[in-house]
Amino acid sequence: MYELLSSFISLLILVLTLAIVARSLMSFISPMGNDHFSAILGQITEPILAPIRNLLPKNSPLDFSPFIAIILLQLIGSLGNRIVH
Repeated sequence: MYELLSSFISLLILVLTLAIVARSLMSFISPMGNDHFSAILGQITEPILAPIRNLLPKNSPLDFSPFIAIILLQLIGSLGNRIVH
């Protein structure tokens, strides 16, 4: 049972991390985000990125929220797996 929960946590963290990376890459390919793939990635990642973005300074030309989100996801995943084991 614990192995299943651990695998689920790891898979969820991986999928969310890949979605954040894909969204970051799509911002270069389709900056306006008018395509269907960008919309789906936005729906998946915005609940994670928006709270982080609200904590960061607004006057920065770069958006560091994806980088911070990935670090936090990895920490949460590591902690979750340690708790489960």
